[in-house]
Amino acid sequence: MTGPVDQWDIHPKHFWLRGKQPPRPIEYDEEVGMWNVYGHPESLEILADPGTYSSAVATRFVPPEQAKAAFDGNLTQVDPPDHKKLRKLVSRTFTLKMVAGLETRIAELTHELLDQVTGDSFDLADVLGYPLPVIVICDMLGIPNSDRDLLKGWADESLAARGQLTTHEGDSGQQQSLEDQAESAMEMGFYFLEQVAERRARPREDLLTKLIESEVDGERLTDRQIVNFTNLLIFAGHITTTMLLGNTVLCLDAFPEADARVRKDRDLVPTVIEESLRYLSPLAAGYRITTKDVEIAGQKVPEGQVLEVWFSAANRDERVFADPQLFDPARDPNPHLGFGRGIHFCLGAPLARLEGRVALNILLDRFPRLRTDPADRPTFLTPPDFTGVWTLPLRTTS
Repeated sequence: MTGPVDQWDIHPKHFWLRGKQPPRPIEYDEEVGMWNVYGHPESLEILADPGTYSSAVATRFVPPEQAKAAFDGNLTQVDPPDHKKLRKLVSRTFTLKMVAGLETRIAELTHELLDQVTGDSFDLADVLGYPLPVIVICDMLGIPNSDRDLLKGWADESLAARGQLTTHEGDSGQQQSLEDQAESAMEMGFYFLEQVAERRARPREDLLTKLIESEVDGERLTDRQIVNFTNLLIFAGHITTTMLLGNTVLCLDAFPEADARVRKDRDLVPTVIEESLRYLSPLAAGYRITTKDVEIAGQKVPEGQVLEVWFSAANRDERVFADPQLFDPARDPNPHLGFGRGIHFCLGAPLARLEGRVALNILLDRFPRLRTDPADRPTFLTPPDFTGVWTLPLRTTS
């Protein structure tokens, strides 16, 4: 059987998913006016040097004041030294101990959500993939159950509006995309601003209150920073776990021998999740701006250039991964960049891994067979910098 990339024609332009190695680790893309970085060592070099490769990319595409309003407190858009301060403040609340304590709750929620399945087919994204992480994050933040769909809707609208970025001036499609994303973020921001005000008046035992109370060296997060960080949690948290779980099931469906192996040896569940992150990376790309003239893999890149760092291509680099087109549920070592690397390594990675491990084990327990249906095809996210499903219909019988 062919793999999921060819079977469902995932991202037709991503040639590295189809067994073709990039001709060079980095090359300029005239069409979008940015540099594509494909190589694993080159990506590591960029991610490890925030002084030379800035993460404050939003300022290149939106006016500075608008960028500050939308991204102050968004860790993905902040460089040192501000990043270190912000990361310390949020890390005081979003701890590994807190995440580990969620395992029982995640298992209970997974069973409750899967109890909705009554026939021999269901949509994994609709039943479990999307609601599970949203409920977990809302529980952590202390958000009312009645508002979960509202937040998910804003996150979905923002994702649906995303397109391929370009540095070329006057791209009307990009401008509309950015405006649509900004509108969804603003609506969610106003919602969280009300929640922050309510917590200041009546503190609770939840993550939102802890973010308000968090203090490092006498400094605290501003309301704007708290709002933008919670926006990021909702968007990134629910999208990443949803795609991770869906992509893993897609791979196990496309490679029955891997499915049988994992079902027989559940110790492989964590490693199959890591292989899924490599093979179909949910966050396919990240962006950086050069702060000075640099040379990457022998290629001179001027100051002020935008780099599109293709994690999904780096994760197929044959200089690092033996037989990179093979989906190996026991691959070791597996230095993939599915959660990034360096100071911007995904803060929510432990939670995404926990949700993925618990949910996948329960799916394998409850359904001896999980297969896609050629007559009811999955649908995929269209933004090129994400890889994952919108819908994933599955059959539980032959």
